[in-house]
Amino acid sequence: MREEFSNVAVFQYSAEAQILKGRLEAEGVRTFMVDNHTIDTDPLVSNAIGGVKLKVRKEDEEKALQVLAAVTKYSVDDEGEEITCPSCKSPKVEIFTSVKSAKSLFFFCLSFLINALPLYIKRNYHCTNCKHEFKLR
Repeated sequence: MREEFSNVAVFQYSAEAQILKGRLEAEGVRTFMVDNHTIDTDPLVSNAIGGVKLKVRKEDEEKALQVLAAVTKYSVDDEGEEITCPSCKSPKVEIFTSVKSAKSLFFFCLSFLINALPLYIKRNYHCTNCKHEFKLR
């Protein structure tokens, strides 16, 4: 008999997936990751292959989704407090990186050439509610 599996989450890096994998396993849900070794070897291919997939057995899918829903995916500051949008006050704020400045572009290209993770990345925040982009302090 062949077991069926479901993707319950997809991540850009395996470290993110590993954290939620641990949370699911603490709740008794057996999990495994797909494409994590490929992305750990070369992080630049993450978008090309669809990221690190976190999978569970089909019969555990509902419980896994409940556990993941209880864990907030939105950004928090250094003290662990939720970051709220300055425009609409929504807590649905995600961090994103951009390569808009000359300095960011230079370090991105340098990192790409030496096959390393970027040395300098400009981080901004994005409200999923009102689409406002902002910097934190």
